Amino acid sequence: MSITAAMVKELREKSGAGMMDCKTALTEAGGDMEAAVDWLRTKGLAKAAKKAGRVAAEGLVGVAADGNKAAVIELNSETDFVARNEGFQELVSNVAKVAVGTDGSVEAVSAANLGGKPVAEAITDAIATIGENMTLRRTAVLAVNEGVVATYVHSAVSDGLGKIGVLVALESAGDKDKLNGLGRQIAMHVAATSPLSLNTEELDPTVVEREKSVFSEQARESGKPENIIEKMVEGRLRKFYEEVTLVKQAFVINPDQTVEQAVEALAKEIGAEVKLTGFVRFAIGEGIEKEEQDFAAEVAAATGQ
Repeated sequence: MSITAAMVKELREKSGAGMMDCKTALTEAGGDMEAAVDWLRTKGLAKAAKKAGRVAAEGLVGVAADGNKAAVIELNSETDFVARNEGFQELVSNVAKVAVGTDGSVEAVSAANLGGKPVAEAITDAIATIGENMTLRRTAVLAVNEGVVATYVHSAVSDGLGKIGVLVALESAGDKDKLNGLGRQIAMHVAATSPLSLNTEELDPTVVEREKSVFSEQARESGKPENIIEKMVEGRLRKFYEEVTLVKQAFVINPDQTVEQAVEALAKEIGAEVKLTGFVRFAIGEGIEKEEQDFAAEVAAATGQ
């Protein structure tokens, strides 16, 4: 197949590699974008596979907590102007509060009662009032039997509303204020680092296999024997786990310790076991791509030029 300039541009954005290297990779991979990223990584020309692409959807992420439970929701809109609308902000905030009382599924949140009507109907009413399409895209709830579910919102536009929302669950019978303090710091860490999973056990096996494949190809290019290659791959996988699993990451608040060690330190301080049981991170529009518009052409079309 022919390799287009748009394909080369997309691969450059995903990989950070040079234009000619991207073109070669796409040619070698027969136009397959993911295979081209892997080819670049095998050759040491790309730092990592960035799958999200451009983030184009607008709207807000909302968080709310009640007792040992908290919720995070993502309500998308077509433009950022709507995200600054007070009515839209109030809707997101209210939906997040209602979500805390559900099992966290989009279906349950959509059906939950908000001011005497289902959330889905309240959103439909808001669409009619504001004049822009909206979608309740994702919802999640975290709960602990004992302890805290800490929350954090990055790029907040008001209390509990912003562009990134994070929940972090800490199970413990210890001091709730101290638990909440560390929980919020870990939530800030999650907002910054976007880990793939809580620990190695919860990592998607297909992601692990893909990394092993890339690492193996890289190691084989060194020409070393298979037993050495195996050890090289094991070492690189360990480093990969440290980069993408929350408990093994260097804690951004104190890079001299891992998140796991920070939790252990708090357990010693408060004299009670502390277990990090889960996290959720929503960034507005992540993974959604919208067709790029030529702004000059758009203005010209709007003015009849």
